[in-house]
Amino acid sequence: MTNKKKHMSWIWQPWPSSLHRKTDNMLAKVTVCLLLIGVSYRLLFYPSGSGVKQLVSTNEINRNSTDKGKCNLFDGMWIPNPSGPAYTNSTCRFIEDHQNCLMNGRPDKEYLHWGWKPYQCDLPLFDSYLFLDVMRDKTWAFIGDSILRNQVQSFLCLLSKAEEPVELYHSSDFKSRRWLFRKHNLTVSLIWTPFLAHAEIFENENGVSDAPIQLHFDILDQSWSTTYTKFDYVVISGGQWFLKYAVYWENNSVVGCHNCPDKSHAELGYEFAYSKTLQLVFRHITSLIGEHIPVVIFRTWTPSHFENGQWFDGGICNRTVPYNEGEFNGSDVDHGMREVELREFEKARKVMESSGKLNYLKLLDTYQLSLMRPDGHVGSYRTFPRFDKNRKRKVQYDCLHWCVPGPIDAWNDIIMEMVVK
Repeated sequence: MTNKKKHMSWIWQPWPSSLHRKTDNMLAKVTVCLLLIGVSYRLLFYPSGSGVKQLVSTNEINRNSTDKGKCNLFDGMWIPNPSGPAYTNSTCRFIEDHQNCLMNGRPDKEYLHWGWKPYQCDLPLFDSYLFLDVMRDKTWAFIGDSILRNQVQSFLCLLSKAEEPVELYHSSDFKSRRWLFRKHNLTVSLIWTPFLAHAEIFENENGVSDAPIQLHFDILDQSWSTTYTKFDYVVISGGQWFLKYAVYWENNSVVGCHNCPDKSHAELGYEFAYSKTLQLVFRHITSLIGEHIPVVIFRTWTPSHFENGQWFDGGICNRTVPYNEGEFNGSDVDHGMREVELREFEKARKVMESSGKLNYLKLLDTYQLSLMRPDGHVGSYRTFPRFDKNRKRKVQYDCLHWCVPGPIDAWNDIIMEMVVK
């Protein structure tokens, strides 16, 4: 059975004819009728083979972080969407070249024709006109690494269907930028800070480092911490940078490292570093509840889909359809980092709840819906042509960032539902 056929297996099947046999027993008729209703509901809302097992994202933290009685937007499946994306790579000028998969020659198009469907409700597509109208005179900031920058491309493409923004600022490397939608006085800022905390990074533009990263557990990155209260909405996330070789600092002293060749330092690991950093970030967020504070949307860990290796040793991602539920459960790294962020988020949520500010902290749990989309990554279509100058070696695969348009658009559909609807 092909993956496509598996995804269609959720479609409701006809009832067995044996259930329509006449009977003189009215009680039996009523009983059969109720049974048929239950079976129909099960077949309609739960895919064949998936049972009723809860997805990873439908845990207690999600139930606590959403309004009671509301649909869990993160618990669902990908279903065919023949209409395709809301925009194309030719109609949006905000797609960076290394995520413009179609421009870089990707031949298959099926990855563009899937839509995220929560089990208990429908997820409307992003309404750019409504969003701009509701967010008039507001300020948004996306704070994080290149995955968040990836999301901003989609965000701007969706909004530009209603109005084209103008760029007000960009850093010398174009990693941090700011745009203005003049007609609605909506400002969108992108702040590049891969660790959220203060870090000394010694990498060139090709990702080659000549010294270990120096990460400070007790100092926030001022690129966002000093302007945080000026925004109305903030999308923030950590990411894959924590897996890199780094030396850890606290109170002006080295406290350990990750993959550090100096054996005099304690090996603390990336999960420890992520936990310490998120504690610092959430402590900052919850300590300012007496001031003007933005609505903070914390986006969860993004899984990668490298197969047969990693980015540095020939790993690839060349699938063309989504996974079925349960077909792929992520790596040990994914599980560990996700556990860290859910634990630290829950602590912050309780502080906000006790202060009556729970609505100012939201969880954008994109993990499960992203886990099921190995087909949506940039892969080898991160540049054109796909070979080096001697046409002997294909370019390195990118199985972490996403094609735009692509599955990442669903992240912004959910944001629309969370803050506007």
